[in-house]
Amino acid sequence: MDEKTMVNDILAGVKSDLTAYQTAITEAENMQLRQAFQEIRNSDESFQFELFKVAKAKGYYKPAEKATVTEINTVKSDLQ
Repeated sequence: MDEKTMVNDILAGVKSDLTAYQTAITEAENMQLRQAFQEIRNSDESFQFELFKVAKAKGYYKPAEKATVTEINTVKSDLQ
């Protein structure tokens, strides 16, 4: 397995984990458990962003083109 595949696989896994932590946070009644999930989520978000920056710098990730003002206004209009 090459580096690009490993990095993208890790990013996908962390993204999935973040979604699961968010669900657990919103459903946790126990404040200690909720705070523990929040700390783990915050740590994973930081890790994900650092790995994302590496992936982007190495050309493993290419963001979508930026939306035009017209496209942004169309979406805003549709959502109002």
